[in-house]
Amino acid sequence: MTGVEATHDGIVVERATTAHRSRAVETVVAAFDHDPAFRYFFRDPVTRDAEAAAFAGYLFDARVAPATAWVISGGDSLAMWDGPGGWAGKAALPVSDEALARIDAYERATRPLLPRTPHWYLGVLATHPAHAGRRLGRAVMRPGLAAAAAGGLPSYLETTNPGNVALYQRSGWTVTGTTRVDDLPIWVLTQ
Repeated sequence: MTGVEATHDGIVVERATTAHRSRAVETVVAAFDHDPAFRYFFRDPVTRDAEAAAFAGYLFDARVAPATAWVISGGDSLAMWDGPGGWAGKAALPVSDEALARIDAYERATRPLLPRTPHWYLGVLATHPAHAGRRLGRAVMRPGLAAAAAGGLPSYLETTNPGNVALYQRSGWTVTGTTRVDDLPIWVLTQ
């Protein structure tokens, strides 16, 4: 899939480009403002927004080159996937040492619950709160799910928000594992 794709319900999903970066970062920061993982990673209220924006930009940049990120309305909703080749991010993450240590601890906790065989991984699914409730998240995740299905591969994600578990389950995801890092619960789901 390249370029623009209209989903069955008329919502236009397009592959993310560097032109979408600013709006995508803004959307992730707004959507994850109260997310347990972001609150765990970025604890300092003075630097939280700046570090969250740097992290969101880092994640976005790693998915644009391999073309595994999709957006709706220029970034009002976005899905950032890792394809079966794995994580593309290699640059240094521009956050504090404390935040980096918590991100590393989170990854060490979740990594054993992901398969070692090829799969698609939904790293970020975000809809700007001003556009929530319109099923944009479901629409923007479809191209990644379709790519996984076309390759005969499973899709994985994790969430730290207990309310998201039921939302994902209604979209066909199944909880396949749980873990914790410090006091943060984590659910891993597959489809």
